[in-house]
Amino acid sequence: MDWGTGLLGFAAGLLISVVTAPVGVSGAVFLLPVQVSVLGVPSPAVTPTNLLYNVVAGPGALLRHHRNGGLRGPLTRLLVLGTVPGVVVGAVIRVFAVPGPSVFRLLIAVLLLPLGGWLCVRTLHRAARTRAPGPELSPRSITRLALAVGVAGGIYGIGGGSLLGPILVGRGMPVAKVAPAALAATFVTSVVGAGTYALLALTVTGDIAPYWTLGLACGLGGLCGGYLGAHLQPRLPETALRLLLGVLALGIGGLYAVQILG
Repeated sequence: MDWGTGLLGFAAGLLISVVTAPVGVSGAVFLLPVQVSVLGVPSPAVTPTNLLYNVVAGPGALLRHHRNGGLRGPLTRLLVLGTVPGVVVGAVIRVFAVPGPSVFRLLIAVLLLPLGGWLCVRTLHRAARTRAPGPELSPRSITRLALAVGVAGGIYGIGGGSLLGPILVGRGMPVAKVAPAALAATFVTSVVGAGTYALLALTVTGDIAPYWTLGLACGLGGLCGGYLGAHLQPRLPETALRLLLGVLALGIGGLYAVQILG
């Protein structure tokens, strides 16, 4: 990796995390297409590289939540219990079952299009909602959900937290309770997932190991951007940020869908 690519990765991680950090969504879900289309990271190495980004970018926010006591509840343990084995399974599937770029683009479209639509619809109708939220999931259901999301996160390279957060909040859990637990699950599963890919790289030929230097550069940008985003949060309208995230997810998912159809 040359200096230009490293600086571009740092800038991408910085800019994405500035936007995503204030609303509690992992920047990895938006960084992955940048790595594929702009930085030229091949498949499947892009997935562990994205997990490495989460590992480097996450500790600052985790420390802040720990000091506030947000990581002490049972939800954190339930999410980690499910997502850790899930991300290992997802890594194995990613390497041996879906190494092709066409299938990978399809997975990106399938994951980002619903996520973007959910963010937009929820934001536009938030003020008009008068219906009481549904009952919270049982601990067993939460663990099963975390397992399924962990598998998807292992394939996609996002750790799973950015998918768990919207699902759990949509089921009636408060954001203040979900956000620290989802971030902790993202960090732990990203550590395990990146390590799993590194071990698989010893037994399988091809671009499987993470691009360590680029992942670190993007992660350092995400670490700085996360701090900046948290500082700017009180000064930015939440509705505009959520709509921006939704539109961005829809745009990226739609782009990959068009590439598949073309």
